[in-house]
Parts: sequence; C-alpha cells; structure tokens
Amino acid sequence: QVLLDESGGGLVQAGGSLRLSCAASGGTFSGFRSYGMAWFRQAPGKERDLVAAITRSGLLSSTAYADSVKGRFAISRDSARNTEYLQMNSLKPEDTAVYYCAVREGSGLATNAALYDYWGQGTQVTVSS
Repeated sequence: QVLLDESGGGLVQAGGSLRLSCAASGGTFSGFRSYGMAWFRQAPGKERDLVAAITRSGLLSSTAYADSVKGRFAISRDSARNTEYLQMNSLKPEDTAVYYCAVREGSGLATNAALYDYWGQGTQVTVSS
C-alpha cells in the first residue's frame, strides 16, 4: 500500500509562489522510479482536474500541464526521496483549490484521474486578490 503525504499549501497573495511536496512511502524504490506521478486540484463545486503530470524518472521522463498553468507551474520529482513537487509561481485567485498528489503504477503519461492508483489527502491552496 502506497501512502502519500502532502505539504506546502497555504494562503498567499496573488502573484506569489508556493511549493507543494508529496512524499511517497510503502512502495518499493525501484517501483517509484517507474511510477507516473501527478497533481490534481479541485475547487468547490467543480470536478477534480489535472494540474500537471510527470512520467518515470531519468532521461525518458516527460511532463504535461493544464493550459491554465503552463509557464507558471513546474512539476518535478526526486526519486532518491520518493518525492514529487509542484512549484507554483505567479499565483492567481482562480488557482484556489484543494491540491492532491497522485501516483499510478503505470509508467506512461496519464492525464485522467481514473488512471491513478493512490491519492494524498489534499492540501488547501488559497490565493487572495
């Protein structure tokens, strides 16, 4: 059973930055290196949408972003620490949501939440205007 522990959310003014972290435990080291990882977000009354996704570690790694965050957010991973990050810059009030990290045992790039096997508990990000 893979457990995901998120941190880094909070309240920030528009234009500010936050970095979210998600530490994974309970799996195998070799497994994490090939797992796909992602961040999703869900605002009140809305569906859970992809923010960013990243594939396996190493030279074959690739990423995908929602159009609304391209150029502002960056997803990364540290396989030695079994941790993924989401650096969020130039934050806007419309970025306000609960952010969830997710892990899938498949190695391909996936943007559909249904393809992810494990989820964190969520961390609140609030951007004031």
